[in-house]
Amino acid sequence: MTDYFGKSIKESCAVKQKSYRALRAKLLLTAESIHTTLKTGRKILLCGNGGSAADAQHIAAEFVVRLKKERRGYPAIALTTDSSILTSCGNDYGFDRIFERQIEALGSFGDCLIAISTSGNSKNVLLAIKEARAKGMMTVGFTGSGGGRMAALCDILIDVRSRNTMRIQETHITFFHIICDMVEKKLAGEKI
Repeated sequence: MTDYFGKSIKESCAVKQKSYRALRAKLLLTAESIHTTLKTGRKILLCGNGGSAADAQHIAAEFVVRLKKERRGYPAIALTTDSSILTSCGNDYGFDRIFERQIEALGSFGDCLIAISTSGNSKNVLLAIKEARAKGMMTVGFTGSGGGRMAALCDILIDVRSRNTMRIQETHITFFHIICDMVEKKLAGEKI
């Protein structure tokens, strides 16, 4: 059993390192883009399904409340949390439109959508990206190797170098935490 833990941790670290080496410039661009979005008074919207929905909520909380610094809250909304909106939209328009409809209502030019889908093919996430682009929002996709259909739609694609959902999600959350940390520091005027 102990050996399995060690093997899994080693595999997780290897995926993070391989992905970081391949995506370094895009990760820095993502942090800079989110910094610019918040510095100019715009907001972050996040969406995803299942574990990615939980990641969207987690990262929205890091922006709104704090990661490490005592500071004002940054405007971020997880589009995965309002059960009345999700169920009414799902009932009236279909599950595929649950994020798109919220982008239509809440998104504005200059905002940033963080779209999370380990496969890159979640229809409701793809429709959200299309709506965000139509509104002039920055679109950042977090996905797995290759990016699926998201690859052609996002301004920035963070496609973790793995097809294993667990490893993709572990890497996403590590990258999200580092991005939040960088954004907090930059908005506080600190050099990184």
